[in-house]
Amino acid sequence: MAERVIITLACSVCKNRNYYFDRGKKQEGKLALKKFCKNCGKRTDHKKTK
Repeated sequence: MAERVIITLACSVCKNRNYYFDRGKKQEGKLALKKFCKNCGKRTDHKKTK
């Protein structure tokens, strides 16, 4: 079974870390999704953070 790592997504507007999920370790690269931010009250881009 492949190793899994936990990815944290942060809002690009307010920088609040809202979403966490796991992903395969071999999948490298930038990740950006449109998700709903509770602080902003709208859908914004959420990017992968450390």
